[in-house]
Amino acid sequence: MRETEERLRAEEARRATDTRAAAAPAEAAPPAETLAPQPAEPETAAPRAPAAPAPRRFTPVAAPPRRPEPVVAKKPAHPRDKTGDHRRQSGKLTVSRALNEDEGARARSLAALKRAREKERRAHFAGASQPREKQVRDVVVPEAITVQELANRMAEKGADVVKALFKMGMMVTVNQTIDADTAELLVEEFGHNLTRVAESDVDIDQAADVDAPETLLPRPPVVTIMGHVDHGKTSLLDALRGTDVVKGEAGGITQHIGAYQITTKGGELITFLDTPGHEAFTEMRARGANVTDIVVLVVAADDGVMPQTIEAINHTRAAGVPMIVAITKVDKPEAEPQRIRERLLEHEVIVEALSGEVQDVEVSAKTGAGLDTLIEKILLQAELLELKANPNRAGEATVVEAKLDRGKGPLATVLVTRGTLRVGDIFVVGTQSGRVRAMQDDKGRAEKAALPSAPVEVLGLSGVPLAGDTLSVVESEARAREVAAFRQEQATAKRTAMAPASLDTMFSAMKAKADVIEYPLVVKADVQGSAEAIVSALHRLSNDEIKVRILASGVGAITESDVNLAFASGAPIIGFNVRPNAKARELVERHKVRMKYFDVIYHLTEDIAKEMAGVWGPERIETVVGRAEIREIFPAGKHDKAAGLLVTDGYIRKGIFARVTRNDVIISKSNVKSLRRFKDDVAEVRAGLECGVVLEGTNDVRPGDILETFDVEMRERTL
Repeated sequence: MRETEERLRAEEARRATDTRAAAAPAEAAPPAETLAPQPAEPETAAPRAPAAPAPRRFTPVAAPPRRPEPVVAKKPAHPRDKTGDHRRQSGKLTVSRALNEDEGARARSLAALKRAREKERRAHFAGASQPREKQVRDVVVPEAITVQELANRMAEKGADVVKALFKMGMMVTVNQTIDADTAELLVEEFGHNLTRVAESDVDIDQAADVDAPETLLPRPPVVTIMGHVDHGKTSLLDALRGTDVVKGEAGGITQHIGAYQITTKGGELITFLDTPGHEAFTEMRARGANVTDIVVLVVAADDGVMPQTIEAINHTRAAGVPMIVAITKVDKPEAEPQRIRERLLEHEVIVEALSGEVQDVEVSAKTGAGLDTLIEKILLQAELLELKANPNRAGEATVVEAKLDRGKGPLATVLVTRGTLRVGDIFVVGTQSGRVRAMQDDKGRAEKAALPSAPVEVLGLSGVPLAGDTLSVVESEARAREVAAFRQEQATAKRTAMAPASLDTMFSAMKAKADVIEYPLVVKADVQGSAEAIVSALHRLSNDEIKVRILASGVGAITESDVNLAFASGAPIIGFNVRPNAKARELVERHKVRMKYFDVIYHLTEDIAKEMAGVWGPERIETVVGRAEIREIFPAGKHDKAAGLLVTDGYIRKGIFARVTRNDVIISKSNVKSLRRFKDDVAEVRAGLECGVVLEGTNDVRPGDILETFDVEMRERTL
């Protein structure tokens, strides 16, 4: 067994030697060449001597041939890869890139070009700045001006002006106001020319602007219809216009000023103003009389001369315009026109029929009788007045009525007094300014221009103006804003102005305020004139003990701010021909604010008068019914005292109110708790009899005092 192992080892060693010998030619020779096997050594039967064992070797295995590595294509460098190719790969070929030879070079920035030019300029002037010529300006300085505004007018830096003021010892900022004298010193120091103006010079002065006589052309007359309520003014105007305005009016009475223009059969134009006749609209009637040329005084033949008729006569005289008396409703059986003429004599209105100068005409709006005669008399009076105006100038107009429309915004009905008002004109009216966006006549037709005496409705105001304000066309929006701002400042100063106060006046005002009950209200109306009339009528309801306090009044729908104001002060909101918007309705329901809606003014005043009387409380009226002289004082029980007295006047009844006076000074007030005559309880004791009385809650009685008994009546108040 051992021999076999040795033999195998020897054979392996021999093979390894042969393999190493053939390894060198085998690498170059084709792999198909093989070695011939060596014949095995024949076995010998004779045994060999034991040889030393050879070292153990392993048969080497030839390494497999190497595979050739695949050739990978090199990725192009990214355009933004700074390590890659410097030439940037571009996707598009543009005109500038095609024309630019040095495509890879970076263009110079605009800032770099500016720096280069500035460097060249500095090098050209050898480091010295180029001197600049000082520009002298004419600086307009009002009575007060801010530092920044003065700097802007001088075209100087605000910091330089502040520095100059610091040198003068005035520590101010650019937003502070300085007076005209200080501004004059600054203007002179900076080398400008000064122009001093007063603040009032900012406003527009219509009195100084008078048209030359040769520029005046004839214009239509403006006729105002005035008279007492329900005397047929609007019906007469409807008959002249061929319309029916009166049917659309609440309560059948006019509560706004209406402006209309009619064309007569002969082609002449006449402008009519319809004024309210109710007593609350005094300001409207006065405004109508001031803008008119002729007043038609309407008096009903079946009613006579009434309070508002007299007021209309007074307004006409104050305005200094001629009057024509129109006696209406002559078709009624009870009409007495002659009695009307005689009644007018009491107020110094003498008609032509009674040898006077005032024209009169009998008309009937129902049958149309006398209408043509009325037109003739109006045209005759206008011809005598020689009415003229200059249409070739900037327009001027008077606001007849103003309101806030939900869709159109602030609207103003104006009557053009001179010039021509055109669409696109920039104007200022009162404290508001704007541009004429559109104009409509009384029939709702769009107008491009309005000549003198034409009534139009103007759209494009910044806010609702006051009725009676003058509309003036100006050259620019800046001028319009300047005038409006000045007028707003004047109005604010006037509203917040206070009389010189002292401690006495302050304490008396506090005492008066504590004694007077205030009734707060928020008033919203459809037009400015109605709001004025309502506020005036409500103020007239005030007296020494209860006073109406108008928290806010305005034109347009009731808004959230109105509801919040009313909720904070606990005041009801009065809506005259207006209603709250959607958000305001939600707030009204949430806060439970009281809303009062009206469309007739006398319904409004009656309701508020009743409510004010309820807040004021019933009136306490005391009536003295008896008087007695206290003769003796007797004890009555542990604590009370009984007064023995003699009834001198009236009677004393058990439970009646009583007061004790001593030397004509009231000592106490109480009521009769117990009344006895001799030892019997009685209900009443008359004059001339003696009795004993115990007063409730007081024992301060002495012999010689006077006991007065009185009844108290709580009577409902009326305003």
